[in-house]
Amino acid sequence: MTSPLAATRSLAGHPVLRVPPAPAAEAAAYFGASLTFHADVSDVAAALAAGDDPGFVVVDSRSTAAWDQGRVPGAVHLPTALVSRQAAALLDPAVPVVTYCWGPGCNGAARAALALAEQGYRVKEMLGGFEYWVREGFAFESRHGRERRTADPLTAPADADDCGC
Repeated sequence: MTSPLAATRSLAGHPVLRVPPAPAAEAAAYFGASLTFHADVSDVAAALAAGDDPGFVVVDSRSTAAWDQGRVPGAVHLPTALVSRQAAALLDPAVPVVTYCWGPGCNGAARAALALAEQGYRVKEMLGGFEYWVREGFAFESRHGRERRTADPLTAPADADDCGC
């Protein structure tokens, strides 16, 4: 039987552990900070579905063509390039903002979040963007009206309301 220490040493050459994990306190600080900057699609959807004021506004930072294809219900359309000129007219600086763009392969929501933060807004980025909103089966609005697609079983719990995370 291999000792735990020997097993750990043998994995040190593996790419995953070539750079060792951070000490627990540093990891806790990093992941805690990460949660102050990011919101999960499911959490945003649950907050909006609760019916009460969720305490934040959702901002779609994509182009008008993308907005017309589909958007989170109730979102404010504020393309990233227009944040500096239009944010004050569309957003209350006292209300936190959650930005989104297409999906995980797009940094438009991060750029919009940066532009808003530079203007003094408290802001989070919705991880997964519109892509994961749709893939998780949440209703969306488009130029065709309200739509909903079947949830992708790889992104949403198959037989539960909650993924447990």
